[in-house]
Amino acid sequence: MNRFIADTMLGRLSTWLRIIGYDTLYFKDIDDASLLRLAREEGRVILTRDTLLLKRREIGDYVFIKDNEPINQLKQVIAVLSLNTRDNLFTRCTRCNEILISIEKKYIEDLVPEYVFETNNIFTQCRICRRVYWKGTHFKRIEERLKGIIKEYEKIMPIDWHK
Repeated sequence: MNRFIADTMLGRLSTWLRIIGYDTLYFKDIDDASLLRLAREEGRVILTRDTLLLKRREIGDYVFIKDNEPINQLKQVIAVLSLNTRDNLFTRCTRCNEILISIEKKYIEDLVPEYVFETNNIFTQCRICRRVYWKGTHFKRIEERLKGIIKEYEKIMPIDWHK
């Protein structure tokens, strides 16, 4: 599976890649040398909009992101790397990139709004930042957006959106 590290200009793309289940490092303030070192040490593909970074001989594997719009950036990465867009949806924390774990409802009562607790039964949580996720209205909006983004891939790899 592809693992990524994104430069400082690609925070929103990093979030989208995490939503579709890809291990994507992103730091708001990382210098080029540190980014290149991490990519090399951890076998990560560099995602960048920085043309100066591309001139460094130690760059390794990279994708030069052409568009400013995060949705178009995501489409480019999916197309260029033929990413699987269905098997690991909503399995990573969008904030810190950690794999989410299932958590019993009784343990999150104080961590979510009362209405959410009363109307949902399935929850996941990040072990690092403790953020809790559930399939609410925000999830449905993201799901619809993803359907639009990867519509051309559904014919090749049908997506089970209710997994």
